[in-house]
Amino acid sequence: MTVSLFDQFMSPTFLGIHLIAIALLAAWYLVPTPTQRWMNNRVLSLQSLFINRFASQLLTPINVGGHKWALILCALMLYIIFLNTLGLLPYTFTPTTQLSLNLGLAVPMWLSTVLIGFRNQPTAALGHLLPEVTPTLLIPVLIIIETISLFIRPLALGVRLTANLTAGHLLIQLISLAVYTLLLSMPVVALLTSVVLLLLTILEIAVAMIQAYVFILLISLYLQENV
Repeated sequence: MTVSLFDQFMSPTFLGIHLIAIALLAAWYLVPTPTQRWMNNRVLSLQSLFINRFASQLLTPINVGGHKWALILCALMLYIIFLNTLGLLPYTFTPTTQLSLNLGLAVPMWLSTVLIGFRNQPTAALGHLLPEVTPTLLIPVLIIIETISLFIRPLALGVRLTANLTAGHLLIQLISLAVYTLLLSMPVVALLTSVVLLLLTILEIAVAMIQAYVFILLISLYLQENV
């Protein structure tokens, strides 16, 4: 029986419970919690250092009104990093390879930035749909194009995250199958291929973190346009 390579992206079940639900809830361990100690432990210290550096770098170009999003963006960044790197562990599942989950994260964040723009500066928000000094004949066409580009933003966010993680996991799966197949017949080639697999795994860890950062960075750019 031939098993499809895409079966690894299906949510497995254990005792009738989908493991994607456990993966989504397990990420809340990374959320900083108040402590009664005089000094923070290592986990809280690393979280505080990361949040301070990340927030200062991300929110510097944004107006003061957008700084209220610091906690939301930092928490979402940690959440996506955890979900992205979770699938690199053996016998686990990557929730962010599901387009429905990524769209569930992208659409509300994008829609919030759009609604904030229409509430705070409706003239400027509508002005994005039509550039200045536009010929009269091109006005209807440009409005349609800008409207489509506006509504395609959350789709681009979700598809980008899904495609990058899916491609990396498929490549790791293919190379690991090659190593398993060549282990008995050509052990030297299998050993060299396993080195490539190790390097690819390290690269996939970096891709998981970078894609989470790009996801949050694009949301901050959308917020910057509407604040």
